[in-house]
Amino acid sequence: MIRFIVSDERAGMRLDKMMAEEYPGASRSFIQKMIADGNVVLNGRAPSKSERLKAGDEILIFLASIADTAVEPENIPLDIRYEDGDILVVNKPRGMVVHPAVGNSAGTLVNALLFYCGGSLSDINGDTRPGIVHRLDKDTSGLLIVAKNNDSHILVAEQIKNHSFKREYSAVVHGGFKELSGVVDAPIGRSGRDRKKMCVREDNSRGAVTYFEVAEELGQFTLLKLRLKTGRTHQIRVHMAHIGHPVAGDPVYGPKNGVRLNGQCLHAGLVGFIHPRDGRYIEVTSELPDYFINFLGKLRSL
Repeated sequence: MIRFIVSDERAGMRLDKMMAEEYPGASRSFIQKMIADGNVVLNGRAPSKSERLKAGDEILIFLASIADTAVEPENIPLDIRYEDGDILVVNKPRGMVVHPAVGNSAGTLVNALLFYCGGSLSDINGDTRPGIVHRLDKDTSGLLIVAKNNDSHILVAEQIKNHSFKREYSAVVHGGFKELSGVVDAPIGRSGRDRKKMCVREDNSRGAVTYFEVAEELGQFTLLKLRLKTGRTHQIRVHMAHIGHPVAGDPVYGPKNGVRLNGQCLHAGLVGFIHPRDGRYIEVTSELPDYFINFLGKLRSL
């Protein structure tokens, strides 16, 4: 079971559209069947698929496709960059899915965390997302904070919500820039043409802000440092494509004839946050991974 509390930003959204945001890999018919079969409970009752949500609504989702097979601990090596009794920060490799979902029930970061932490993970996000406070795309590498208890989860999630949680990324993008720095302030919502994609749009969207700075010019590419104010799904990838500089190797938002890298050249290299127990500011960094360094080497040799 997964429990959601509807945020102010999602107030007024249809139930099925909210679920589509949470499960972009699931078909519309799959989501509507879940609702029709009684696997979704809204404020203690069975809702309709088109029901409009209100801030503070409680949604319980029983994912039969996942729940039929319990999420099992797996002995998958973890690159842990910080750990104490309340939280840990893990350096996720490119290609690893963060949590089980439709089509990915094993080999995820959650499977690895269950083996490493046992029952010492927050359960606010249910059985399939223990400890997960925020996410990275499968093919984005870098740092993720994991909560070991519910109190820590709530306090870290609050920092993300009020934009005091620091996140910095490195990315190689197509093209050159006239300005050395800038900001993309453009709302992001689900694409009306392809439900698996996000896009910049004014309606049915949420505010999104990305700051960028040119770190190195690389011919037909540019190395950027980016900082997130918000954390929308695919935010950096969507914003960079929106301004005409898609992330190199991005199979979804990049050009069809773009460079092939088995995933986008995007790395979450820094997280900074206030420790939920003692109030210390903690900053954790991660060096660029080999795939990123190798691509930079090729570009610099041209």
